[in-house]
Formats: sequence, C-alpha cells, structure tokens
Amino acid sequence: MNNYQRVHPRKPAGIENKRAFLIGSGIASLAAAEYLMRDGYMRGPQITIFEESSLVGGALDGTGNPEEGFVARGGREMEEHYECLWDLYAGVPSLEEEGRTVLDELKELNDIDPNFSKVRVIYNRGEKQRSTSLGLEEKHIKELTKLLLSKEEDLGTTTVEEYFEPSYFETDMWLYWRSMFAFEPWHSVVEMKRYMHRFIHLLPGMSTMRGLVFSKYNQYDSLMLPLKKLLEDKGVNFVFNTTVNDLEIDIKKKKKTVTAIHLCKEGKEEVIKTGEDDLVFFTNGSMVENFSFGDMHTAPVLNRNEGACWALWKKLAQKEEAFGKPEVFCSDIDKTKWESFTITAKGPKMRQLLEDFAERKFLPHKTATGGIITIKDSNWLMSVTVNRQPQYKNQPFDYTVAWAYALYPDNKGDFIDKKMSECSGEELLKELLYHFGIDEGDMEAYVDECIVIPVMMPYITSQFMPRLQGDRPHVVPKGSVNLAFLGQFCEIEGDCVFTVEYSVRSAITAVYTLLNLDKNVPKIYLSQYDIRALAAAIKTMKSEHEGFITRLVESVIRKKLKNTTFEKLL
Repeated sequence: MNNYQRVHPRKPAGIENKRAFLIGSGIASLAAAEYLMRDGYMRGPQITIFEESSLVGGALDGTGNPEEGFVARGGREMEEHYECLWDLYAGVPSLEEEGRTVLDELKELNDIDPNFSKVRVIYNRGEKQRSTSLGLEEKHIKELTKLLLSKEEDLGTTTVEEYFEPSYFETDMWLYWRSMFAFEPWHSVVEMKRYMHRFIHLLPGMSTMRGLVFSKYNQYDSLMLPLKKLLEDKGVNFVFNTTVNDLEIDIKKKKKTVTAIHLCKEGKEEVIKTGEDDLVFFTNGSMVENFSFGDMHTAPVLNRNEGACWALWKKLAQKEEAFGKPEVFCSDIDKTKWESFTITAKGPKMRQLLEDFAERKFLPHKTATGGIITIKDSNWLMSVTVNRQPQYKNQPFDYTVAWAYALYPDNKGDFIDKKMSECSGEELLKELLYHFGIDEGDMEAYVDECIVIPVMMPYITSQFMPRLQGDRPHVVPKGSVNLAFLGQFCEIEGDCVFTVEYSVRSAITAVYTLLNLDKNVPKIYLSQYDIRALAAAIKTMKSEHEGFITRLVESVIRKKLKNTTFEKLL
C-alpha cells in the first residue's frame, strides 16, 4: 500500500446496527475482525467468532510444555513484501514491549539477525552439499520461461509432472522448491506459476533461504496471541467448541443473502437469524482439519472422515455454483496429506548434533539452522529445521525444539523398514539420526533425551490440487449481500495460497467489499515486472549455461532496451 492509499475511510452508514459472524478462528477470521473495527468502525461486541475447537490459530499453532513435549503442525514462511500481513501487524501491540508493535519487534529482530542457511541439503548420511547451483539445463530454463509467460486458462488442470520433462525433477531447483513450498509432482502447475511470479525476487536466495523473515517464537505465540488479545481487549466475542452446520441463504437472480446460521454449541443446536445488515465470513476449507497426534510409541492415525469445515462448504456449494467446488480439493487424501513431527530435546547431545549440521550455535533469540535442512536421498524426502530458540515462551533455554516434515509418508524409510505413516515418534527420530550419520548402537543416547510428537494432516496440501476457474469462490461472490469467503480456498487473482499473506489479503478484501469502504487493499508486490528482479533471477538460473542465458537476454531484452537508461542494468 503506497502512502497515498493510507486513508481513513468514512464511517459506513448504519455500521452501529450491524453484526458480524465469523466461522473459524484462523488468522483470516481474526484479521477480518480487526479490519471490521480498524477501518469499518464496528465495535468489538458486534463481532462473534465461532470456533470448533477450544483454541484460535488454525494452521498457525504451537503448544506444549517441557514435561510432555512441544508441538507445532507446521509453520508458514514469510518475507518482507507481505504487504497485507505487515499492514495488519503494524497495528497490533507487542505482548513483550510496551509502545511497540508486532511488526516493530519482528523487523528489528530480522534486521539484527537476518536469515541465512549455511547448510541447505545433506545426503549420504550427513555429507553436506556445498554447491548452491540450481542445476538447470538449457531445456529446463526454456520450460520455466515458457511457464512464466503462459496464461493460467491455457494451463488448466495441468500438473507439475505433466508440464515438465522427467529430468527437471532431478534438478536441485526442484529439490529446493518442493522442500521449501511443499509442492508434489501431482500438484497444479498454475500454482507453481503463481509462486514464480510472486516470489521471483527470492530466486537468488533459494539455496540459502536468504530473504525470508522469521518470528521470535512459534507463529502461535508471536502472531496469533497478540492479535487475539487485541480483539479480546476490544470486546470481540470468541465462542469455542461450536460447529456451524449450515447457512440458510436466500438466492435470487442478482442477490444472495444469508438468512440464518445453524450451529451446534457444546452439543446444543441453535439457530441465529440474520439479515442484510449482518455480515457472515466463512473460512471455507481447512489445511489442518482432522489432524491426529501420535507419541513416542504410537503412530498418528490417518482420519479419513469428513470434517465439519469441508462438510459446510459442500452444503453451500450445493446451493449455488458461485460458492465453488470443494470436492476438487478434499477428495483425494492420499495426494493432499503429509506428516510432520516436533522434537523436544532435553539434553545437550541433540542440540550439539543439530548445531554441527547447521554450522552455528543456538544463541538466545538468534536464527538457528536458517531454514530447513533437506535430506536429499531420504526415501521420505525428510527436512528438519531449528528456528530461533527458545521457540516457545515456556521453553527452558537448555531445551532445544526442532521441527521436521516429509512429503512421502507412504514410503518405507531408509533405516526404519516401515512406512513413515506407521512409525512412532521414536522410530521417526531414529530415521532422522540415521541420515545424520548416527550408528544404530549410538542412537539410544539421543532417544533418551528427546520427546517426539508426530502429526498426520490429511488436507495439508489440498490447496495445491489442480483446479479451474470457478473451483474456488471469489472472496465476495457476485451478488452476495452479506457473505464472504476467507482463507486458502477462495480466489484472489495473482496471489499465492499456503501463505499467511493470502489469508490476510482475503480478510481485508472481504471487509472492504462488504462494507463498500473507499479504501484499496494493499497491492501485491509485483516483482515479476521489476527488471532488477528479473535480471537477478536470470543470473541465478544461468549457472553453467551462461551462453544460453546471454543469448536469451540479447535477443529478448537487450534489443528492446538498447540505447536506454535501463540497458546498463543488464
């Protein structure tokens, strides 16, 4: 958002008579609640957030204790051009320092301690990959260039493996890409294209994770708790242990109006009547619904039952085509699931092992591994990371918390002769230790000081499934009077799912549209149109194919810029 757009919109007429109901309590819902108050002049008591569980946060979670172990299902990567996210947190007070915002403390921390991964890939039981080349051949660069220039409608439901020739999947670029963004070969190449456009300025740092920013603690403690406290202080109503089962919608030719909300609150059915003055925000779809925990001795169970969030979206989709097609995203769990696990180390051995591989000491509130370390020859394609320590506010500093995940939970391990999905926490740890070069006879000393909590997530990459226009509803569907969709499964042109930025952008868009506010949503950072970013990306891709890249630049770009002030940039 440029400064000219940083205006205070006029108070909407009748705002004091409106109510807002938000279904789900992930960051999209909490952001929508904040913008209803910040820019929409609504008071907190007019806003109600319904949550199926007993905690806010959605996919941005983090919980536990030293005795039973800490756990996070995952964490979203962030960078400085998340214009919506940083607009939100520029107005959220820090919980630790009076007079400062969450954005203040996060930027200061990352300025002092910028992220940089010294070791991004290991293989052959602990050997470190020192090359930072992307390993692209001329034919791969042509494919990537063609993808960058293609239209989404021409790509349709093409998958990544259908678009690229087989040798591309042996390149280091694909290794970095899929381990960093959790892409699978059967995912949508349209989503990969969007990532290329959205993050092309980060391509030079792909092998070192340079350019990413990380919070001080896990994202629940650092992002969700301050936002939740702000909303509570303003009087927003949080209603937990409540499932919304259906929305009654009056659908006319040009108007769609939610007239009632059907919910089950702690086992008791209720109906809330709504009218055109009442706003309803629904986070349709969920990446973490039906997740399950394991423990040191038990594997997590894959829950294939239909969860409440997906069930509600399906009901709405049956009422109106404009509400999307949830089955596109949630009908093939074996292609949308993966497993993560959190390691709580109570002694020095695991810390020393991870420090040796990260090639840095885990100092208080300093970057540790600098990003995920991917095990290139892991049959599970496993990655592990140690973020800033302590990672939890109640974590003693002599404890180390690491997080790992793998993209192929149905494959057998290289040391443990079982599918990852069948492994206990202890077995997952031993598989990791094996890849770190620890012999079987020495593993127990590490196991004895660790608590490992595995998590299976059936829908964690469902947002990447191949889809067409219309499969995701618009944030505010055409003709909708009082219903908006939020989160990872609504359509926002040009932005990328599986990011907190996408969720917050959906929230701002929904609020500004339904309230008809005279204020623009912060613009997407369009680095694909920045000649400096393009030049840096070309330089990164060129590697040993400098001749081809030079010809490409000469024939396509330099000719257009000859005798201009931009020519010297090349």
